[in-house]
Amino acid sequence: MSVNQIFNYGSDFLTAGKALAIANGTVKGILNAETRQKINESSAIVEKIAQADKAVYGVNTGFGPLCTTMISAEDTRKLQENILKSHAVGVGEPIDEEISRLMLVLKLQALAKGYSGIQEVTLDRMIWHLETGAIPVVPKQGSVGASGDLAPLSHLFLPLIGLGKVHYKGAIISSAELLKIHGFKPIALGAKEGLALINGTQFIAAHAVKVVARFHNVLATADITAAMMLEGLLGSPKPFDEGLHQLRPYKGNQHVAANIRGLLAGSEIVNSHQNCAKVQDPYSLRCVPQVHGASRNAWLHLKETLETEINSVTDNPIIFSEDLTISGGNFHGQPIAMPLDYACLAASEIGNISDRRVYLSLEGNTEGVPKLLMKETGINSGFMILQYTSAALASENKGLCFPASADSIPTSLGQEDHVSMGSISGRKALQVIENVEKILGIELFCAAQAMDYHAPLKSGSVIEAVHQLVRSKVAHLEEDQIMYEMMQATIDMVQSGAIVQLANAVATREAIPQTTFHSTFENF
Repeated sequence: MSVNQIFNYGSDFLTAGKALAIANGTVKGILNAETRQKINESSAIVEKIAQADKAVYGVNTGFGPLCTTMISAEDTRKLQENILKSHAVGVGEPIDEEISRLMLVLKLQALAKGYSGIQEVTLDRMIWHLETGAIPVVPKQGSVGASGDLAPLSHLFLPLIGLGKVHYKGAIISSAELLKIHGFKPIALGAKEGLALINGTQFIAAHAVKVVARFHNVLATADITAAMMLEGLLGSPKPFDEGLHQLRPYKGNQHVAANIRGLLAGSEIVNSHQNCAKVQDPYSLRCVPQVHGASRNAWLHLKETLETEINSVTDNPIIFSEDLTISGGNFHGQPIAMPLDYACLAASEIGNISDRRVYLSLEGNTEGVPKLLMKETGINSGFMILQYTSAALASENKGLCFPASADSIPTSLGQEDHVSMGSISGRKALQVIENVEKILGIELFCAAQAMDYHAPLKSGSVIEAVHQLVRSKVAHLEEDQIMYEMMQATIDMVQSGAIVQLANAVATREAIPQTTFHSTFENF
């Protein structure tokens, strides 16, 4: 994998797309000379504070409810090592390795701002872990998302002191074994370093990066599957009229309506029923801009919030100078937890309306399209039970939509008496999005079947290309067969981004006017 771009931690602006690129090795993250100077100056300030008599939280005091317990200068380093050991209490299966990578990237960006007193050698070791592919093993449960993501960040940084485990060359090995392989010694943590490493929202934010990426693909794909279903069920293009959406000009609504217009451009199927007797379509077709658009607005809110978060200092205390240190609450996850809960609900609604379109396709109320999407039913159940699966997934999502950030359980003997639970917000949002990807795969399967019944009429060039892609993997069916592998094929098309990539390629080739399918994070 070639690296063709450099990112300067601490000084360059980080986006979700750039964070993923650094995590996956296509962009190289570095510490430039100016940043290294800031880091060293901040580290020197903390060392001076550690030698002085003035109490500064986490430098020469204990943690949490032990904040009034003074720590001697000679015990400062032991204190920082102890905090990593005592706080590494996560449980559950390990998070995805890519999310652990993202946590490292986001932590490097925050610490490289030069307000945390971290040592240069510590950041260099973190970069080494990323570039070597020695990625810490982090359990998924245990953070309440307030005084930093303490437990998961502790696990993330145990390898710095030769403890914990790492993913390495396809296996999980001990950090002690990793250091032995490479002839390295554990880092000797300086004053405040342990605290700086585990204070912050990087577990929540890493999940949010994945949510932003996967949700954007879901939104773009949903517009495409909805347009396919509109074609299959001979829906009207009038609800996507530009003038109509200028009267209620939400950005998301206008964007989706423009997408659908671009997808239907040049469609023979649309032209075939311009004079039909139907007055209006059910909401799951007619209100696509309003529903998909509202979810796009939620995505944009999360993206903008996330960009503020991952370019911020979320440590505590903040080191401004030897005379000015501030114990604040920049580690609190509430600012990102609430948008994640909003995005979770918004993603669920995409699955909810997609399931309704699947149901609609089975009713047999569209001329030429048989009930249950097969000509001979009775002996054949047709596509009936696919909708059971989409319904089950949609219902599961509704149960996951209760906002985690609405809850708070006091911790740290009452010192931390309000917490965000944002780590749960992030994990739930990703689970919901995965379910929605499956629902959209089912809609893609059903929409392709419905479109077949309008042959030889063709849709617009983008939809026609997507339809052909489906047919290259999944055959048209006219008798019952085992369908789960076929379903998985269309789900894979959604999850891989293949549908959106194809739509982009065709739209570009055909110069279709749209703001549409592009899946870059910079585009709305």
